Amino acid sequence: MAQAHVVVIGGGIAGLTAAAVVGGGAGEPARARVTLLEASERLGGKLWGGEVGGVRVDLGAELARAVGLAEQLEPPTTAKAAIWTRGALRPLPGGQVMGVPGDLAALAESGVLSPEGLERARHEVVGEAVADDVAIGRYVADRLGREVVDRLVEPLLGGVYAGRSDEISLRAAVPALLPVASGGGSLVEGVHRLATRPTTVGTPVFQGLRGGLGTLPEAVAAACAGAGVELRTRTAVTELRRTSDGWRVTTGDGEVLAADAVVLAVPAPAAARLLRADAPAAAAELDTVEYAGMALVTLAFRRADLARTPVGSGFLVPPVDGRRIKASTFSSNKWGWLERSAPDTFVLRTSLGRLREEEPLELADEELVARSLADLGEAIGLTARPYDTAVTRWRAGLPQYPVGHLDRVARIRAAADRVGALALCGAAYDGVGIPACVASARAAVAALDRVLTPLAGANVTERTMGA
Repeated sequence: MAQAHVVVIGGGIAGLTAAAVVGGGAGEPARARVTLLEASERLGGKLWGGEVGGVRVDLGAELARAVGLAEQLEPPTTAKAAIWTRGALRPLPGGQVMGVPGDLAALAESGVLSPEGLERARHEVVGEAVADDVAIGRYVADRLGREVVDRLVEPLLGGVYAGRSDEISLRAAVPALLPVASGGGSLVEGVHRLATRPTTVGTPVFQGLRGGLGTLPEAVAAACAGAGVELRTRTAVTELRRTSDGWRVTTGDGEVLAADAVVLAVPAPAAARLLRADAPAAAAELDTVEYAGMALVTLAFRRADLARTPVGSGFLVPPVDGRRIKASTFSSNKWGWLERSAPDTFVLRTSLGRLREEEPLELADEELVARSLADLGEAIGLTARPYDTAVTRWRAGLPQYPVGHLDRVARIRAAADRVGALALCGAAYDGVGIPACVASARAAVAALDRVLTPLAGANVTERTMGA
């Protein structure tokens, strides 16, 4: 019997992780021979590194240790963020969880809310315990008032999903709040307990990589290649069909690959198209996944041209304020490696667009830069002109997690499981961040273990008998 063959479709961080874990590139024994197929010309998906103004930056969005990047991990230099609202930059209040306040004194001191909004928050309406899923925006508005949602919850959730808090699932997007919601009682007191609970000393919550997160897929791909994983770019999959003993994978140039198992690590629309013939129930559910698009504008300034250097890690912008940008990250302040590598340059980034407000994606680069500079001028008094810029558009870039999302994911995976030798992973299922995508890939591989383990055992027996 030949070695088991797994085809991974999709070369973003989830697909690369799955390929590394199955193929032995993540510091674990290989489970099978692996072929990874990516339709675009590069690997990494939204983790994309490039140069702006001669400085290496990120142009896109625990694996690092396994692929030899442990020494490159670095916490942010500063995490001091602000909210640009009610005509001023105001500090993001402490003691909150995804914008839900747990410290009303800190909320008052921040000035984010109007006096009326603050008074409403102080008179929390303690409702019944939440028995099922609920939209986080509506849940918080019922208890603490609409302004808490509009000026805090909305911009923080928007920074993650580019979505709308009145539609986003509490269970899927902010599971830390689920015990608070299901336990009843005061929301503010419950959030306070969450925000003040002890954490692991010395372990930063957020970490980056020197050189940018775009270096992560490069390192994973190199580890995969070193383990013998076959990585193919510019190889679109046009058809996926179940066979009596596995899968038949057909590429755009007519090549047919036989696989014992398949990992689908592509966005929901692509997964739906490939599964329509053999897993129609899963395809129908995948067709319901909605995506938001956004544009990222990276600006490089000469520090000598800045009247004053921006302070902090950046700011968020509540959509209710009607601004053009939705957020700005002061990259050179946030990441020490960037300041050290380019001390004479200041790099910052803005984002524009969100769910069902994707007009910025159709604008010319020059217009997106102009809109960003106009808002930055008003927000932080920026008058300098960048010496270089880069615009990155993510059409259908961020999957949405509406109420009932986790149940939908369970139905998709149940349908895939009925077909057999098939696992799905990526941002559409278990979380949109890098750790969530990595965990999703590992879970997909674990789901295939019952397929791969007997094959691996047969291979060992064959090799032993052959000896």
